[in-house]
Amino acid sequence: MDKILEIKNLVIDFESKDSTFRAVDNISLEIARGKTVSLVGESGSGKSVTALSILQLLPEGTVRYSKESSIEFEGRQIIGGSKKDITSLRGNKISMIFQEPMTSLNPYQKVGYQIDESLIIHRGLSKKEAREKTLDLLKKVKIPEPEIKVNSYPHQLSGGQRQRIMIAMALANEPELLIADEPTTALDVTVEKALLELLSDLQKEFGMSILFITHDLNIVKKFSDEVCVMKDGQIVESGRVKELFDDPKHPYTIKLLNSIPGKKEKLNTNNELLLSGSEVDINYPVAKNLFGQTTEFLNAVKKVDIKIYSGSTTGLVGESGSGKSSLARALLGIENSEGQIIFDKKNINKLSSNEIRNFKKDFQIVFQDPFGSLSPRMTIGEIVGEGLKVHQPNLTKEERREKIVQALNDVELESSSFSRFPHELSGGQRQRVAIARAIILEPKLILLDEPTSALDVSIQMQILNLLKDLQSRLGLAYLCISHDLKVIRFLSDYVYVMKDGNIVEDGISDDLFESPNHIYTQELLAASIA
Repeated sequence: MDKILEIKNLVIDFESKDSTFRAVDNISLEIARGKTVSLVGESGSGKSVTALSILQLLPEGTVRYSKESSIEFEGRQIIGGSKKDITSLRGNKISMIFQEPMTSLNPYQKVGYQIDESLIIHRGLSKKEAREKTLDLLKKVKIPEPEIKVNSYPHQLSGGQRQRIMIAMALANEPELLIADEPTTALDVTVEKALLELLSDLQKEFGMSILFITHDLNIVKKFSDEVCVMKDGQIVESGRVKELFDDPKHPYTIKLLNSIPGKKEKLNTNNELLLSGSEVDINYPVAKNLFGQTTEFLNAVKKVDIKIYSGSTTGLVGESGSGKSSLARALLGIENSEGQIIFDKKNINKLSSNEIRNFKKDFQIVFQDPFGSLSPRMTIGEIVGEGLKVHQPNLTKEERREKIVQALNDVELESSSFSRFPHELSGGQRQRVAIARAIILEPKLILLDEPTSALDVSIQMQILNLLKDLQSRLGLAYLCISHDLKVIRFLSDYVYVMKDGNIVEDGISDDLFESPNHIYTQELLAASIA
């Protein structure tokens, strides 16, 4: 086997004044020329640290390698190499695609210039030659209208287009090894599929090797030749993809494979109507004349009908820009819309101020990012009990505390969490706090806005099971928005599919997933890697 990269006995410690933290603990792996190896593990497993060590991008003052640690690229030792040698590898022989392109691209420079710069520095091309090569790269990564997009700033491109720019930049110097660190996180399923197919095509064209870092085992199954599973800084299992998926040996690998959501066992479809939207229409002003009058509108939601039943889960799926979040905001009463929205037999556009307060109590939200949605200055007890001060102001301090502790118990958090702050909790625990904050007011309906997309797969499964259990015990209705079709199928009884502001298909979950009628639904299901 022609090895392009060989890592042996790699130990990485991070040292501070008071302590030493071992991030990578004696791992070994190798990548053959033209092959893809996936490094799989949850947050904190050490996979990104391993990738950054290959390019020597870890902070010099605090990182320490053991004497036995070895990283060889084409037979050249990287650890301890000169700055000149390392610089000659970075972006030239070895390139890296980072997880979030918006933070990796310079917001002040046009994307074309950022690719040009790499070609000028590493290959000594003139500005004109570099621009010609950049346009060729943009065509290769299938950027539409490359002559126009080359002069765009990062914020003017979609998430998928920004990630394609990162791929173009990484491929500019035709590297022999490409490191892809969670390159499809937070992308729509069709965009994710297109990017993975693009990487496969480019790998064949350039003969590249790829180190693919991810926590998503579904991607690994379709995209990789070999896989290494990391936990707590160690590789606990490795092997060819098919063999490892068919016959996993380590308990942690088995746990990860069992964390892929299946379908909902029992559907609740005969419940009472709780919310109905009829011909809901939303327009955003996008252009005004000299007198400040709106001359052009974006019709984000186009006369949509939707129904949500008590005690059941309604799934709302669609790609970015489909209108699903705008529709959800209209149903919440926080987005102006035309049409009629009836919640619990009352028209929400004609509620009195007192009725609006009750409506807000009965319709709660759990957001996508548990850290961003919790105030860092408030304790968990204060966060969970905040709504009680508004909706149940007559409670005594002791009664309020009892309700908060009960809500924490309902989401399987210890009462000791009461006085802690969000930064002291894990991502999964923070999402449990967000759920506790929603259920403490005993709502009838909860909007779940991408409730697990920021979580590791095993934590995701815990939260999904918790949501199911709470629905069963408390009789909650959910409106679940997600681009992850596996999450939608696991939770939902009834599903609506949105595209370009329209509901293109809806139906009972099993029927829609087993026999989709609309071509767009079929495309979404085909793109969702299972």
